[in-house]
Amino acid sequence: MNKLIFNFNSKDTKGIKYPKNVLGGKGANLSEMGRMGLPVPPGFTISTNVCELFFKNKKKLNSNIIQKIKAEIKVIEKNVKKKFGDLKNPLLLSVRSGARVSMPGMMDTILNLGLNDKTVKALSNKTLNGRFAKDSYRRFIQMYGNVVMGVESHLFEELIENYKLTKGVLLDTELDESDWDGLIGDFKNIVKDKTKKEFPQDVNDQLFGAISAVFLSWDSNRAKIYRKLNHIPSEWGTAVNVQSMVFGNMGNDCATGVVFTRNPSDGSNDIYGEYLINAQGEDVVAGTRTPQYITKKARTKAKAKNASMEESMPKTFEQLEKILKKLEKHYRDMQDVEFTVENNNLWILQTRSGKRTSKSAVKIAVDMVKEKLITKKDAILRIDPNSLDSLLHPTLDEKSKINVIAKGLPASPGAASGKVVFTSEEAERLNGMMQEAILVRIETSPEDIQGMHAAKGILTARGGMTSHAAVVARGMGRPCVSGSSEIDINYDKKIFKTAGTIVKEGDLITIDGSTGRIILGDVPTVKPEISGDFSKLMSWADKVRKLKVRTNSETPADTKIARDFGAEGIGLCRTEHMFFDEERILSVREMILSKTKEDRAKALEKLLPHQKRDFIEIFKIMSNLPVTVRLLDPPLHEFLPNSDKEISEIANIVGADIKEVRSRISELHEQNPMLGHRGCRLGISYPEIYEMQSRAIFESLVELKKRNIKAAIPEIMIPLVSTEAEIKIMKGLVQNIAKRVQDENKIKINFTVGTMIELPRAAIKARDIAKHAEFFSFGTNDLTQTTFGISRDDSGKFLNDYIDNKIFSIDPFISIDEGVKDLISIAVSEGKKQNKKIKLGICGEHGGDPKSISFCSKAGLNYVSCSPYRVPIARLASAQAELLNK
Repeated sequence: MNKLIFNFNSKDTKGIKYPKNVLGGKGANLSEMGRMGLPVPPGFTISTNVCELFFKNKKKLNSNIIQKIKAEIKVIEKNVKKKFGDLKNPLLLSVRSGARVSMPGMMDTILNLGLNDKTVKALSNKTLNGRFAKDSYRRFIQMYGNVVMGVESHLFEELIENYKLTKGVLLDTELDESDWDGLIGDFKNIVKDKTKKEFPQDVNDQLFGAISAVFLSWDSNRAKIYRKLNHIPSEWGTAVNVQSMVFGNMGNDCATGVVFTRNPSDGSNDIYGEYLINAQGEDVVAGTRTPQYITKKARTKAKAKNASMEESMPKTFEQLEKILKKLEKHYRDMQDVEFTVENNNLWILQTRSGKRTSKSAVKIAVDMVKEKLITKKDAILRIDPNSLDSLLHPTLDEKSKINVIAKGLPASPGAASGKVVFTSEEAERLNGMMQEAILVRIETSPEDIQGMHAAKGILTARGGMTSHAAVVARGMGRPCVSGSSEIDINYDKKIFKTAGTIVKEGDLITIDGSTGRIILGDVPTVKPEISGDFSKLMSWADKVRKLKVRTNSETPADTKIARDFGAEGIGLCRTEHMFFDEERILSVREMILSKTKEDRAKALEKLLPHQKRDFIEIFKIMSNLPVTVRLLDPPLHEFLPNSDKEISEIANIVGADIKEVRSRISELHEQNPMLGHRGCRLGISYPEIYEMQSRAIFESLVELKKRNIKAAIPEIMIPLVSTEAEIKIMKGLVQNIAKRVQDENKIKINFTVGTMIELPRAAIKARDIAKHAEFFSFGTNDLTQTTFGISRDDSGKFLNDYIDNKIFSIDPFISIDEGVKDLISIAVSEGKKQNKKIKLGICGEHGGDPKSISFCSKAGLNYVSCSPYRVPIARLASAQAELLNK
């Protein structure tokens, strides 16, 4: 693979298919469409290998590459019968990025390259269209000035707006040739003023400046943020596509548009998209003009007046429709296609797998199986498990009071409430304070990427269904309402106005991305219905996977949600969470602060019925399924009071003076509770605590049995074990209580005893521990903390530095680290050597992470356990792991 530049003209590809890691996604698809004989403007791809060479060569193109590019330009010249920089028939070029995976709006594009003060006159004479030539030149100065020379684009936009205001017109299309002439001069002056350089007139300088700028955009701040959010490796680099320009802005028989082969919002099998007559591609994406619908059906549904493409350009639409069907059949996936119509001739500029919402992704996958385009295996592998998250959370309760103050386009479904913010920085600030924000912008740009991620939802005043805001929001799973012309945003005053309402920064609003409604205040939500296509996909996944999926839950409400989502038991029931209830915390504190074992026993006796009640409800819901109950884990000081009022209250209950209570609280405080008196160490020091909890478990089983209710099967987990002696002593304690309860009630109880592997020593000495444990549950949160010596609560201060410096490729608390994987593998192997039947699971937060689930599948675990709302995610990820690990 020594070749560095690839021509994608259909005559020159000779049936060779080059991979996306060389050509990038855009280049690979242009090459593919060339081979298919589709109308693709001639051009070539500068490979990702050149990007690597560029950065190694001090961010410069070497002379060898420059010569190869010049040779390829000659091939284009021959194909289109135009010459680059010619003063009679000039060739103009587009220079566009093309990463391996779609990064909408993150990378740079330059159109109309090759125009200067002389070639613009040649273009005007050749086309007999001076207005078009001058419009194209001002666009080029604007794009090149921004992307290559670093002039802020709003400076150009402000000049255009002021010009239109002076002339009394609303649209760019209402400006004539002389207007653009004046603006070209003004644009060049801005460039000179801001950069102290003249706008380049040499077309080769323009070309190599543009190519270098596209490579440099891979290293831009917004691209880095997008890669971090989407876990895209920085070493991939980008390709650059250089293509002959085709023009959608030459008049009313010209147009540009973006179209999806199916609806990316709801998945329906309808062509979905927008176009603009007499425009270039950036106009549609940037949202500077409100686009028109592609199909008559969509226009009618939206009650829009302006003609659809189907109505205004029927022959071209028919040709486009045929190409869309061909592309979808060829790629066996919903396609996102960019096109241009030049003098009624259709050109396809790009195709890629379209970004879609979770709901539409599931529907499209299931529909394509029905249509025999893909297999069930393809459908399972096609859905990103993490994307299901947006399907599993509540939607607006339509029965509640809803005060709609404006409407926009339903760009990305789902509902979100939050405080209004007008900047990305403010969205990030609120997110850091655990407050929810709705980012409100006139239109979003790639620079807003971090704020869009931090916000719960996005609202824009301009832009269509294929604008930057809409595409990025859909990819992120954020609700979005775009193009709401009913709102008037004033950034300076930090307000937006509607017909009858003024909304200030910090006010609460709700947006409904499924209907386009903008609602004043917070709106209650209702639980989603998981059925239809989603159930079908899940049933296919369940037939494939071998890993069981449980949930982490200790409340009846969460347990019910998890069971409804398909949980096959509970992998972690944290009993300490039951202690924080207002009704119980006093008894817990009384127990902790008691001076004698007898006083502790009295306090524990008060807690016993509460714990029993919890277990009865949970065991009923999880009937016939395993429930892993973790005995008390955190250090005792976490339950103790802080305020004077609470300290006084507990002092009265235990019959001690306040000073004595303060002294006891101080005595129990631990400098590093992660490594302190917690887990089974509490059971060793205060066995009566674990005895009470075991009794609550067994007595709840007895009660359910007496009521002829089928109960869950408890697995009693001893936390923080690091030695064989600890598990041996604690198992004996549990078995003694079980025997007493069985003897008292003359009822046999089924249960098992195991441990949580959360310390490196426990993993290494797993064979000894397995002599007494019937199961291992890997507590990967704490195992990660103790392996690295990093506190999860404090690591946020420096983890980004570690990721930026490539010490970590991903936060180890999100996805299991390689070192932690090694410890788990040792424990699995050693545990099985001692006990072939040992049950193995994972209950840390990693249990809901698809990458970690893939490892668990390979490592030979029996189940993963995760939070209730991640159960379907884990089910799908387990099926994918099974298919990919074969």
